[in-house]
Amino acid sequence: MDWMGLLVIPVVKGAIILLLLLTATAYLTLFERKLLGRFQVRLGPNRAGPYGLLQPLADAVKLFFKEEVVPHHVDKPVYLLAPLLTLVPALALFAVVPLGPSVHLFGREIPLSMGDVNVAVLYILAIGSVGTYGVMLAGWASNNNYSLLGAMRTSAQMISYELPMGLFVVSLILLSGTMSVTQIVEQGRPWWAWLWLWLGFPFFFITVLAETNRSPFDFPETENELIAGYQIEYGGFKFAIFYVSEYLHMITTGGVVATLFFGGWKGPFVDRFPLLGVVYLALKILAILFLFIWVRASVPRVRYDQLMRFGWKVLLPLSLLYLGITALLVVFLL
Repeated sequence: MDWMGLLVIPVVKGAIILLLLLTATAYLTLFERKLLGRFQVRLGPNRAGPYGLLQPLADAVKLFFKEEVVPHHVDKPVYLLAPLLTLVPALALFAVVPLGPSVHLFGREIPLSMGDVNVAVLYILAIGSVGTYGVMLAGWASNNNYSLLGAMRTSAQMISYELPMGLFVVSLILLSGTMSVTQIVEQGRPWWAWLWLWLGFPFFFITVLAETNRSPFDFPETENELIAGYQIEYGGFKFAIFYVSEYLHMITTGGVVATLFFGGWKGPFVDRFPLLGVVYLALKILAILFLFIWVRASVPRVRYDQLMRFGWKVLLPLSLLYLGITALLVVFLL
């Protein structure tokens, strides 16, 4: 039996991807704080290590050693399960994102992804929705009115913005003719298909902001209204899991967006140097993360009624129109 192909290689790839994601998540917090400092004409973290490079380590040590307090009024099993339900889906989402083309190592072709699933797009939509349950259960299990209100906002926000997100994804599937993420990256598209895809990207990115609870749609944790929202009863390491999950979700979502809309690992000379694909994908993800932070620094939080109205009265009709035009383009031009 080929133990190398069945067990060793998948475990090694999974461990490497997990290590890269967790390290990137730690330094994404520094990246955001530094960028926000530049946007606001200040320095950002600069005390822990040279140029503040050890700040993520200092934050991790502080959160790890903070006192763990479990309030007596919470539903303890669900209360403890909720942080894991936000962390695990964010990690699992990256399993179907191809990091690069196949490389030749140890006498065999090794694909730079955990798995090539023929319905990977459906997998991404399904797994991306599971993380919301962690937020909802955290708010409900805390037995706190502010936490519950933050959780209810999450459920309404998810329903409102997943519909247009799904319709934009259906349009992409029509253009690609496949639900395999690997095939979406590797296949060629005519120039008009790329232009049409990029035309819909800004609206898709708005739905991504809402799905990841990022500003200006960070209503589940609106500190000026709900104190801390769904995570108000969490502290120490459990709070750190929620904190890490949000940034991890940004990275995995950035990987999905880069793969679906910007060619993933494709770039010059990748056919000669396959590992360059990993670099190109990382740069594209970094550019999308810059967009996340740029929006946070530039756009104030909207009112909740404005959020719902925009989702149902603007984005949903727009996504339906985009889907209809995409179908016509596929029929007459492909």
